[in-house]
Amino acid sequence: MSTSPSGAGQADGSSIRIGALVPLTRPGWVEAGRHLLAGLELAVGEVNDAGGVAGRPVELVVRDTAADPDKASAAVEELAHLGVVALVGEYHSVVARAVATKADALSLPYLCSSAVLDALTEQPTEWVARLAPAQSRGWRVYADFLLGAGHSRIAVATDSSVYWTAGTRILRDHLAPHGGTVIELDMRALTPAELCDGLAGSGATALLLLVGNPEPAVPIVTAVRRDRRLAEVVIGAPAGQPEFPEWTRLLGGDGAAIPFLRYLPERLGSLGARVETALQERLAETPSFVAFEGYDAISVLAGILGEYGTGRRSVAESWPRVSVEGTRGPIRFSRTPGISVWQWAWAPIHVADRDPSEPDRFRIRHAE
Repeated sequence: MSTSPSGAGQADGSSIRIGALVPLTRPGWVEAGRHLLAGLELAVGEVNDAGGVAGRPVELVVRDTAADPDKASAAVEELAHLGVVALVGEYHSVVARAVATKADALSLPYLCSSAVLDALTEQPTEWVARLAPAQSRGWRVYADFLLGAGHSRIAVATDSSVYWTAGTRILRDHLAPHGGTVIELDMRALTPAELCDGLAGSGATALLLLVGNPEPAVPIVTAVRRDRRLAEVVIGAPAGQPEFPEWTRLLGGDGAAIPFLRYLPERLGSLGARVETALQERLAETPSFVAFEGYDAISVLAGILGEYGTGRRSVAESWPRVSVEGTRGPIRFSRTPGISVWQWAWAPIHVADRDPSEPDRFRIRHAE
């Protein structure tokens, strides 16, 4: 699937192709993919309306990853053969890691918009940069929020994934020096009812959803909310499940007051506010931070291509030199200890939840 003017090759006058990796079908997080694609497409449309890059239109060549690392890796090879100058996108961390690994092997620049796993590649690479804050940073902010709210004994409903495993480790390591403990409840072996039984006897005051959405996150929330033994237990979702409108459609009021990480400033500037309005019109609902990440990814690449040229190596060499005004602040990349890719250090982070009295409205509970 392509959006914006089509064109063959990269000859003068033809379109500049950018490959976009997006989860658009299950088991991918489809709503996140839809918001990501909306941001990408909005930015491409604005670039082309302004005359393109050096007089050439930008073409977005979209491939659905369906949260499948193998499918995503094959898509990277296909897009490389189609002559894209760079890749953008992907929401799921395990998929983004496969994309980054393949892009590095093919010497194809990749700007990861939304995945947060620290180790996107096993070794440092010059070919990959990232907009989203690393998981270790964001989840430490979330741990600080928990401690500040008086929660030191935390239960996590978790699934099998390098992403969830890394998140559990970050929480445990950050909470331990403050006397905090983390209790793991393995959702591969438990039903939501069995989880409630384990949680009731654990002494935990908070339960974090380190599981996929909507299954099993939604049934877990419903079960916990219905269990009188757990009336005082706070539910949290650092991975951001409550960010999207589907959460409220599925859970109603039960989905409110579940704090999650949100990569937005407390207040948008003029560019962010304008883009928010345009995204709202495109999506017919409140845009998530993922839509802003998509928009910013294209803004960065358009700035690079216009200033440093359309060669793949030119793009990769420009990561440390780029300076672009994004929807959430000035974007610059640097080398960050423990991170193998060029990193925007850092996107704004806050903890938010949905207001119980008005579930479509967000409340800021903690800011970095």
